[in-house]
Formats: sequence, structure tokens, C-alpha cells
Amino acid sequence: MRTFIILWLGQLASTIGTYMTGFALELWAWELTGSATPLALIGFFFQAPRILINLVSGIIVDRFNRKHLMLLGDAIAALTSLLLLFLSLTQTLQLWHLYLMTAITSVFSQLQELSYSASISLLVPQQHYTRASSMGSALHYGSLIIAPAIAASLYPIIGVNGILGIDCFTFLIALSTLLPRRIPQPEKTGTPTHLWHDLWVGFRLLFNHPSLRNLLMLTLPFGFVHDLGEALYGPMVLARTNGSATVLGQIGIAAGIGGVTGAIVVSVWGGFRQPIRGVFVSMIGAGLSKMTVGLGRSAQVWLPAQFCSSFNFPLMESSETAIWMTQVKSEAQGRVFAANLLLAQCLSAIAFLIAGPLGDFAEISAKADRVVEPAMASPTGLARWIFGASSGAGFALIYTVCSLSMIAIALYGYFSNIHHSDESF
Repeated sequence: MRTFIILWLGQLASTIGTYMTGFALELWAWELTGSATPLALIGFFFQAPRILINLVSGIIVDRFNRKHLMLLGDAIAALTSLLLLFLSLTQTLQLWHLYLMTAITSVFSQLQELSYSASISLLVPQQHYTRASSMGSALHYGSLIIAPAIAASLYPIIGVNGILGIDCFTFLIALSTLLPRRIPQPEKTGTPTHLWHDLWVGFRLLFNHPSLRNLLMLTLPFGFVHDLGEALYGPMVLARTNGSATVLGQIGIAAGIGGVTGAIVVSVWGGFRQPIRGVFVSMIGAGLSKMTVGLGRSAQVWLPAQFCSSFNFPLMESSETAIWMTQVKSEAQGRVFAANLLLAQCLSAIAFLIAGPLGDFAEISAKADRVVEPAMASPTGLARWIFGASSGAGFALIYTVCSLSMIAIALYGYFSNIHHSDESF
């Protein structure tokens, strides 16, 4: 475990730096525009390139040196942060720079993350696979705890320039832990098949299996409405709090703590005997929690609600993974998982693309003409009674509708008896 732990610590440092930069740039974009569209477009330009690279990322990782790919990913991320820092210091940083750098980083980070994940089984003894997987979850949720706390406290003092500088330093830490280490390579077996053949096989296996097809028809729309609402989460909080970085950071910390707590509970408990029940329960729990976030108007409501929301996702992800692992033969998992990921990324990109304009369309603002403003401002309007007429009400309305849709999808799946299908490959 020694080499893995050292690499994990390096990735933890770089992930914290990346999340801090994302937090700071979100605040910078909001202060510059006061609009949800730029923030949602950042998410779109992160997801869209991953759709294209996902077509070949698995083959690239299997055919090229994984250590070199990990080094390349960290190096590109460090260079883009340096370039953003230079643009910010020279006061020439613009929104399109963020979109471009986000797109470039997303491509190489996809290769870096996949190379790291695929190397775990070669670095860690089999008896420690579960521990390594849980440490992977802690990497994400632990960074969600640390990064917002640091960024929210430092942003008013050092601004986006200082946060970008810290990000560059964290990438140096990741590179220093990776460079001296030997990363084992998988043995080459068989004759490489054509790319399109592998992709088609993955989709064919996915859609020809009844239980997996039904599960896909549940998780894809759930992920779409989740990402649609998530794209408006930051603008909603910032609008409701007059751009408070502190509140946004505190909610991010609560989300991270909820995720870590949920991962620990699932690790100790082991989940439901029927994993599909875990999927349904966690979907409903996440939807109810996010609905509370949308209806709330203060940190006193958002903090516990966001904790509960993140608490549900480790159960959902582990339950869904268990289904895929048991229903798909090991030799077909890579192609089937790639097909599933490709579909999910396509819908996620669409969600981020439409979320900004949709949120701005619904948002009440005295600075611009909004079509829905008269209805929201009406003293007798139902929307005004529920969400108020202050800034952020439009974002909250759409966020809550997305949360209700998450609950509806889970209930539909449950009452459709999707869990009765137990066919396997």
C-alpha cells in the first residue's frame, strides 16, 4: 500500500487545489456578471470534451504508459493554472479564457483520472481493494470539506490570484509524489480490436440486457435533472446571500462531511442485500434533501439539507456499481462501462448547456427584463409565496422542480418493479 498511499496523498493535494480554484473562479465569474449562464457554461465546457475523449480514453490508457499519462495530466493542469494566473495578474482574464482552459484541462484530467483508477489494482494487493476504493471516495469528499473552507477564508484576502498560485503549488506536490514512483503496466494480451467495434459491443451488451437497460432508463434521466439543478446551485446561494463566499464555502464543507459520513456508513454496513433498493432509497433521500435546499432561504436550512443530500450519494453509487459488476462479465465491463459513461456525459453536457439560460430566464432581477418577473412579483403569486420575490427566487424555483423530478423518477422506477429483473450475462 505504500506506493498507493504516497500517490493518493499527492492526488489529494492537487484535488484540493483544483477545487479551491473552481470555487474562486465561480465567485469571480459571479462578481463579474451576476448571471448563472457563465457558471453553467464552465460545467458544459468541462463535460463536452470528455464525451469525445471518452471514445478513446480506455484504449489510450490500456495501450500507453500510465505513469506518463498521469504526469501529462498533472502537467497540463498546472500549465493552465499558470496561464490563468498570468492573465489575471495582467488584468486580461476574460470568461472565454475560463471556457478554453476548462476544456483543455478536462481532456487531460480524464486520461489522468482513468490512468490512476486503472493502476490501483496493479499497485494494491487484492485484500486491500475495498480500502483503496473507500480512499478514492474520501479523495473527492475530503477535498470538498477542505477546499471550500480554505478558499472561502482566503478569497477575500488574496483573491483569485492567490488561489491560483496555491493551485499551481499543489500540482507540484502531485508531480513530486509521482515522478520517483514506478507504476506497473498491464500485460499485453491478444490482438487489439478496432475502436468502433469495441464501442458497438459495449452499447449492444448494454441495451440487449433487460435489467441493465431498465436501470439505464432510470439513472440517465435522474442524472440529467440532478445536473440541471446542480448547475444553478451556486448562483442560487450567491444570489440569496448577496455573493457571500463564506456561506457558499460552509455549504460545500457540509456537503463534503455528508459524503464522507455516507461513505463510512456504507463501508461498515455493506448496503442493502438487493442493491437496487439502495439505488431507490438514496435517490429519494437525495431528492428530498435537495428539495429542502431549494425551498430554504438561509444557511441554517442549507447546511443540514446539503449534508443529507451528499450523505445519500455513496449508497447510490456503490449500489449502482454493485449491480453493474454483478450483471456484466468482467471481460465486457470496460466496454459496457464506457458506453454507460458516454451516455451520461452527453446528458450532463446538455444539462449544463441549458441550465444557465433557463435559470437566468426564471430569475427575478431589477437590472434586466425577465419574462417571469410579473408573475413572481405578484403578491398573490404561488411562486412568490413559496420562493419569495428576492434575488435567487427564480434559481430556487427551477432547482426545486429538478429535485421533485428526482423523487418522481425514483418512485416510478420502484413502482415499475424494475428490481424484479435478475437476468445476468
